[in-house]
Amino acid sequence: MDILVTISLVFLLATFIPYIFYTLIFLLKRPIPLPTTKPSTYPPVSIVLPTFNESSIIKKKLKDIFSLDYPLDKIELVVIDSSTDDTPEIISSFFKDIQTIQLILIQESNRRGLAMALNEAYAAATHDIVVKTDCDSLLDPSCLKQAVSHFSNKTVGAVTGTNTEVIGGSQVESDYRNIQSYIQLLESHLDSTFIFHGPFSAFRKKCIVPVSEDSLADDTELALLIRRQNFKVLFDPHIKFKEASHSAFWKRRSQKDRRAMGLVKVLFQNKDILFKSGLYGSLILPFNWWFLILSPWFILFSLLAVTVTAFSISPLLSLTIPLSLILSIWLGQKDSLGPLQIFYSLFDTQVSLLRSHFLLLTNTNKTGIWDVDPELREMMQ
Repeated sequence: MDILVTISLVFLLATFIPYIFYTLIFLLKRPIPLPTTKPSTYPPVSIVLPTFNESSIIKKKLKDIFSLDYPLDKIELVVIDSSTDDTPEIISSFFKDIQTIQLILIQESNRRGLAMALNEAYAAATHDIVVKTDCDSLLDPSCLKQAVSHFSNKTVGAVTGTNTEVIGGSQVESDYRNIQSYIQLLESHLDSTFIFHGPFSAFRKKCIVPVSEDSLADDTELALLIRRQNFKVLFDPHIKFKEASHSAFWKRRSQKDRRAMGLVKVLFQNKDILFKSGLYGSLILPFNWWFLILSPWFILFSLLAVTVTAFSISPLLSLTIPLSLILSIWLGQKDSLGPLQIFYSLFDTQVSLLRSHFLLLTNTNKTGIWDVDPELREMMQ
């Protein structure tokens, strides 16, 4: 039994020590949002918007873009559409009498996947700063000005923001995003952040290179490819957006698993820069390797080791482990764990990461084609 207890403790320590290490660095550094320089005049910007059967929400998204606190005559909207509904007709009709924002509407004859669509849209963008956003998100009016101000620094190649409100009221996702924001703020203070967000990511056009055709995390992959060019890729909590998300455990899986698969793929595809490229390669990427790849397995092995240890004491006692886990999941998806809810949000993410490993290993759902979630569209409406 001593051996089982030791194994349990080893896995538990392997799970939690990196969290403690990052927390200590955060407390020592006490990072604040990076300073920006307001440009004397705001430069023209291209906004890239991928669409697929968005007829129920596309008008709301277009109005969202027109509500940005930015000179509209300096905005170019590049829509890359692969819809089988009337989304492109709605977009064309919306822009019929508009003289401010310029529209480039690219219609795909066949749906090829998000990554290939974005590669084409980025190539079609004509301005020096390119912003990518999603239909199922809403932007803070100030986000574009805030993002553009970072590019006054010639070393910055990309910048992303934070989800300040989860549409649909998912406390699970909200808690996880809050934790993620602290991590990304620290990473940006040290060097560059790893994860970029689909609802709003801005890139320097000359730094943009094509992402993998089967990419499932195109924004993060592009940001990493830009960092490989020795440009900084930063997180700014003053760049704010809203995104729809589920709270229910199984409904969250398809949304979270796909993102998790994409992030894991990006790390494996770029494993050659581990322990290179300054603190980005020697600290930030290793932490993300631990969090996204190693930690899910450590948590699984910790649960198994604790269960086996409990079984060696009493078979009845061992039943309390899975029963407690099921109860925690049931309460967590109802946002009813009180102060423990934040730990559940981390556990929920680790579940998706572990599932993503199995999906990748079995070559399941590895294409860049995503399904429309009707419930998330209803949340947006």
